[in-house]
Amino acid sequence: MVMLKIYNQNGEVVKEKQVPESIFGVVVKPVVVKQAVVAQQANQRASIAHTKDRSEVSGGGKKPWKQKGTGRARHGSTRSPIWRHGGVTFGPRNTVNWSVKINTKARQAALRMVLSDKLTQGLITVVEGFTMTDYKTKNFKNILAALKLDGKKLMISLGKKDAKVLQAIANLPKVYPLAADSLNVVDLLKYPQWLVTAEGLETIIKQYVPKKVKKA
Repeated sequence: MVMLKIYNQNGEVVKEKQVPESIFGVVVKPVVVKQAVVAQQANQRASIAHTKDRSEVSGGGKKPWKQKGTGRARHGSTRSPIWRHGGVTFGPRNTVNWSVKINTKARQAALRMVLSDKLTQGLITVVEGFTMTDYKTKNFKNILAALKLDGKKLMISLGKKDAKVLQAIANLPKVYPLAADSLNVVDLLKYPQWLVTAEGLETIIKQYVPKKVKKA
């Protein structure tokens, strides 16, 4: 049985909730987590570096001099790689595909492993919700202080978008908002502490509990 304490904004425990072991109580396999991290980072990688070859650089349409009789080496274009301002040979191209395939079950399993590890280390804080009367960052910092999270690098997940909360944390460089239905392994590992609302926790349970495979 896996239990999570739920706090209010004042840092007081108001109740406990039993959460599925299939999400927060699985065995962590570093190899699977690494595969998910490598795949996600590779799939986000953009091929920006690009050099032009001799067919792409401008100019060079005319033969610089006639083939014979000048005493100089023969050339057909001033945009040859051996000329200044010519094309680049074997330079980086933006056509490289860096993507890495990983099946959905492995990716979701890695996510559950990271969540389980966070729970084991006591890095998950569940709060009932946020009652924000204004957009002041100072007030939200007071909430974090009550939850003993002020100054810590953390990710916050809400059940649904809350403009007041997002505005309040906009000036907090160590706080990163991520929707509860958009969790990923890289961000969970990047931000050690995880603050999630009770509504967000329900969304996570509903979305990430493994579905039973029907036998034929």
